[in-house]
Amino acid sequence: CNLTGWWENDLGSKMQVFKVGNDGTFSGEYHTAVSSAKKPIQPSPLTGSQHLDEDGQCTFGFTVNWKKFSDSTAVFVGQCFNGEDGKEVLHTSWLLREKVDSEPDDWKATR
Repeated sequence: CNLTGWWENDLGSKMQVFKVGNDGTFSGEYHTAVSSAKKPIQPSPLTGSQHLDEDGQCTFGFTVNWKKFSDSTAVFVGQCFNGEDGKEVLHTSWLLREKVDSEPDDWKATR
């Protein structure tokens, strides 16, 4: 699987991976289509690592820092699959950590 390029999810969010290095590291931008932040959404930097695999169905992970419009950070993990139609498909899971004002509010900080 070549992560380089544009990817889009079911909600309309888009990710651009600029280049995957020989060691599997990559960077790019995430363009989310959904947010609960009060500021306007802006493209956000991402950094990650891909497990380079010979069968092309590799695992990967990346972090998105929403610093341009939010006090939150998200991490994604996933795997690339070769779909039945021959197109590469990414399946991911994510966690979002929002900033809270105090330790007692920690319980509601992660989605």
